[in-house]
Amino acid sequence: MSVRPVKAVSIIGMMSELEKVIRYCGESGIFHPDDAMSFYSNTEHFVPLADKNPYAAPLQELRTAAEESGVQLKYSEPEGQEEGSEEVLQYISSVTAKLEKMALDRSRCDRKTEELESNIDLVSHFTGQNLNFKELSECRFIIPAFGRIPNESYEKLTRYSEDPYVVFLPVSEDSSYHWGAYFAPIEKKADVDRIFSSLYFEKMDVPEMTGTPEEYVADLTAQLEELKKEKAHLEENARAFTETEKDKCDRYYSRLVELDSYHAIKRYVYKYHSSFILAGWIPADKAESFTKKLDGMKSIEYSLSDGKDEIKHSPPILLKNPPLFRFFEFYVKMYGVPSYNEIDPTIIVAITYTIFFGIMFGDMGQGLVVAIVGFLMWKLKKMEIGKILVPCGLCGMVFGFLYGSVFGFEELLTPVHQKLFGTKGKLFEVMEPQSINLIIYGSVAIGIVTIAVIMLVNIIGSFRRRDLESALFGANGVAGLVFYVSLVAGLICTMFLGVELMNPVYIALLIVLPLILMFLREPLGRLCEGKKDWQPESWGEYCMQSFFELFEMCLSYVTNTMSFLRVGAYILVHAGMMLVVFTLAEMVGGAGYPIIVIIGNGLVMALEALLVAIQVLRLDYYEIFSRFYVGEGRPFTPVVARAAANDK
Repeated sequence: MSVRPVKAVSIIGMMSELEKVIRYCGESGIFHPDDAMSFYSNTEHFVPLADKNPYAAPLQELRTAAEESGVQLKYSEPEGQEEGSEEVLQYISSVTAKLEKMALDRSRCDRKTEELESNIDLVSHFTGQNLNFKELSECRFIIPAFGRIPNESYEKLTRYSEDPYVVFLPVSEDSSYHWGAYFAPIEKKADVDRIFSSLYFEKMDVPEMTGTPEEYVADLTAQLEELKKEKAHLEENARAFTETEKDKCDRYYSRLVELDSYHAIKRYVYKYHSSFILAGWIPADKAESFTKKLDGMKSIEYSLSDGKDEIKHSPPILLKNPPLFRFFEFYVKMYGVPSYNEIDPTIIVAITYTIFFGIMFGDMGQGLVVAIVGFLMWKLKKMEIGKILVPCGLCGMVFGFLYGSVFGFEELLTPVHQKLFGTKGKLFEVMEPQSINLIIYGSVAIGIVTIAVIMLVNIIGSFRRRDLESALFGANGVAGLVFYVSLVAGLICTMFLGVELMNPVYIALLIVLPLILMFLREPLGRLCEGKKDWQPESWGEYCMQSFFELFEMCLSYVTNTMSFLRVGAYILVHAGMMLVVFTLAEMVGGAGYPIIVIIGNGLVMALEALLVAIQVLRLDYYEIFSRFYVGEGRPFTPVVARAAANDK
């Protein structure tokens, strides 16, 4: 439960060596650049290197042109001798021009094809009607208008039956429209057009429409065939480009991506006359290999320091977890990565999330389905949440076996339980009154143990950060742990075991004294740290503020513990929902029984998996993280060309 150690590296050298240094830092794939000014005290004569990136615009233009022309660019690691930046830019410029022309021709063909197909579709509604558009357009006193009117509006035409000028002649119809025409005298055209416009009439506007509809459709179809041939020719040219230029294009594209991503390091460079400074972070275990090549560069000096000695500079965080728990880094990063001197909560999240999910989603069959769905989400869709659902589903299977539940069938595993555990029936019958009490008490017990363990984690983490105030006198420190455990133990012994543990000495030493220490946490913490100004500026103001904080803290102990009742509540909710499903299935009976059971299982799985996933995450974030974790660190993000290529 720790972060991977990093080292701060500061590089000073002559400007003539800057390109080599930046190139090496980028190629290493482990260099996280940082603001050099924060590492030095006397920097008044250093100014930022304000070089414009000459690679960003050509790279974006190339990507856009390739996407529009249908060419797939592929990044690959450089091999052998590499081209210079000027050669790369020159080649990329010529390739981009070719791709842009291909994209333009392709777009023109697609646009023209769409236009022809649309016109053919429009005019085809008027075929077979013995019409001649040319003759109709030459009418001197009557103006025709061809188009379509919605079926609802066509029915409203009856309102204008007494108007001799509002006449619509339909020629065809479909599920949404009536196709046809209306004819208006020249002097009445404006009024008739206004009426049909209010009825949402859509006028057909087809240019160069002469002769009969059949002739026009035939002409458009011939044009469409020619256009298809042209498009096939363009696609052949694209394939030829791919065969002849693709490898070289990918190689230069990869080189351009490198140049662009490495140039980003220059934003962190400062110069003074002919010198520069560059600072950043590298993994501690890679320090020797990273500095080996720097040793061979002339006019270069560097220094290394441990991340723990540079806490004020907020070292970036590399999480370090075993593969079994690494999936749950997704939730930690979603909340916020730890600071360098914080405890990484990934393993805690992995254990608590998996176990709580399994307890709340206890069904052997449904747990198997969740695990399979999670695996498919991970493999097919590359979804991070899919990795988490696999162990959660498997844990749900384990608790489902203990509950004796398989897709809601509560008696399938009864013979197995009888043989394995020697019980008369199932090992655990969820819906029995006795079991319900056990579930409630067990949920509270889980909350008590979890909170106590997390307090221990906070104490360890606070000592590591040398935060004596939080470790000794905080609500989640030694004083808070003694108070919470003593109070819980005293109540349990008195209420359930009949042991009068809450005597005056016990109360004074283990309950009252910790409360006093928490009340005085700030001045006591300053005293322990050897600070001379340990007293508050105003004792009255301090006592008033501390009283309310202490009161709020005591309430939080109760609410946080009771919050774990949701663990048991979802056990009962699951059993209750499946009981409803089987009740409905029995009411339907016959062939409907399996259908209701299958659909009900699907709905319960989908709904409950979502709710349980959210509620368990809430327990981790609010009841657990709030006691020991801040998560205000920043992730370790080295400059990597491949990552830059994949992000675009």
